[in-house]
Formats: sequence, structure tokens, C-alpha cells
Amino acid sequence: MTEKLGVMLCGHGSRDADAVREFALLSQHLKARLPHYPVEYGYLEFATPIIRDGLDALKKQGVTRVLAVPGMLFAAGHAKNDIPSVLNTYAARNDLRIDYGRELGIDPKMLRAAADRVQEALDAAGYDVPKHETLLLVVGRGASDPDANSNVSKVTRLLWEGFGFGWAETAYSGVTFPLVEPALEHAAKLGYRRIVVFPYFLFTGILVQRIYDAADVVAKRHPSIQFVKAPYLNDHPQVIATFEERLNQILTGDVAMNCQMCKFRTQILGFEAEVGAAQESHHHHVEGIGTGKTFNLDAAIMATAKGHGHHYHGHNHTHAPYPHADHPLGPRSMKK
Repeated sequence: MTEKLGVMLCGHGSRDADAVREFALLSQHLKARLPHYPVEYGYLEFATPIIRDGLDALKKQGVTRVLAVPGMLFAAGHAKNDIPSVLNTYAARNDLRIDYGRELGIDPKMLRAAADRVQEALDAAGYDVPKHETLLLVVGRGASDPDANSNVSKVTRLLWEGFGFGWAETAYSGVTFPLVEPALEHAAKLGYRRIVVFPYFLFTGILVQRIYDAADVVAKRHPSIQFVKAPYLNDHPQVIATFEERLNQILTGDVAMNCQMCKFRTQILGFEAEVGAAQESHHHHVEGIGTGKTFNLDAAIMATAKGHGHHYHGHNHTHAPYPHADHPLGPRSMKK
């Protein structure tokens, strides 16, 4: 039988309708770049179609081998455990070959996309403040995986040196520390005339809006500093090109994640107990729940940080606790 390839883009899902729309648009960009493959997409939670729906659609189109990639910047729990669990379960139950690619990761193309977004912000702000009097704050999503968090810091350093900013800092939207507001308060004390706040996110959503809101709050306290909000990555052409490369790498066999600092494989300082944790998805009970229902994001993130998983929707499974959930600049400092 002739092999028929199909592409599956696996996203996390969001309560924000605009974020769901942007992810769906990304799949359309991939379809345009890969006209010889059927392309489908799906989410782990909070939106439809779910991943199984996308796989069902590919199977109905006669696909015999699926090239699946995580629609995520870095490999933390979702890319390492949750998505593979869903894919492996589906493959076993449906006798379908599914090959899983790696996350976008640290890549020259992704750095180019990030640099373009920062440059857009600088262009809009004007050139009355030199770069050496400008501080860059890069904000990542934040995870209970220190390896994923450290990648955000690497992006910060690469942008810092690439542009020649006077200083740079890294912050996170949740789970880990420092969060955006305390990080900006610290940055404001360093004496720079301009602070560029750049959410290193693929799509919009509640967390991106929270980042911009925090910038507004701190800006009011420091009127002598110019705060500039850079746009997130979204469907930058280099982002789409990186997804295409990740798919091609599945076919060439060059798909290995960098697991040197993975907390599930190596005893990382503070996370020793998580070596060898079971690969299972914690999202089956919120698949396709939709974007219109009431949702307490702070409670969700705090629950994850403290090791109680998604108990807010009535299920009692647990995630490994984040060892710094009580950090004064971390999850407990979140504000609604």
C-alpha cells in the first residue's frame, strides 16, 4: 500500500477566542506552504477541535502516516508528556503511524522573528532614546520545567547582544519567577530611559494581555521612563518556516529534543524527584471545553504550581509540585 502523509499541528488551546483564531490561521499558512499534504490541527484543552478530531480528519482523508508537531515554543510538560500521550494512545487504538517532531526551540529563524517584533516596537517608539539607554524585558510563559524557563533567558541574551541594548531582564507570566510586575519594578530602578516589554509568545490570550496590563501599571508609577510594548510572534513568516523545518526533520530523522537538562531524565537541582515521571496527559477532561465558560486563570496556575493540577474543574489528578511556588516574586504575587 502506498504511504500517504498528513500533518497534524498540536496546540495547547486557550480560553481566548482570538488566540484560538490565530492558531487556526497558522494551520492555514502551513496548508499553503505544504499543498501536497493534508494539514489538520487540534488542541489539548479549552478549545475545539481537539487533537483526536484532527487525527480523525486525517484518517478519513486516507492518511497512513501522520507527521505531528507541537505548536509550542519550548519543550516543557505539554510537549514532553501531554501531547505524546494523546498521540500514542490514538496511534495504538487506530493502527495509525504517528511520528512526533520537536518544538520550535532556540533557532536562528525564531530569533529573526523575535528581533523583527522588537524592531517594530522600536520603530513605533522613535529614535530619541539610544539603545544603550534602553532595557529589554523578555517575558516567557513560565513553566515548572527549569530547562524550558532557561531557554527564555537564552532568547533574552541573544536579543540583548544582537541589538546592543544597555541591559536586559527575563520574566514570566506565571508558575515560576519573577513575574512581570516585580520584574518591571526591579528594571525601573536601574536607571534606563526606555523599557521594551516583549512577550515571547506565539499567540495572544489572557497571559499576553496580563503582560501588557502589568506594563501599564508599572509605567504609571514611573512616568519618567518610556515603556514600550512589543508585539508577540504570531504568524511571522520565520515562525511558519520553522514549523515547516520541524516537519521536514521528521522525514529526515533529525528530530531529537535536547534532553541534556530535562528534569524527567536528569537530576536537576531542586527537581530530583521528577526523574522518570510517567508520560501521561492531564488534559483529557478539559478537551474541547470551549472559550466561553467561566474560568479562574489565577487559580489554575496556582494549582499547577502547588502540585494540585487541574483540581479546579473537579478532577483530583496531580502534577509534581513546583518547588518555588511560595517564591515572593513568583506565583503567590499574582494579581487578578
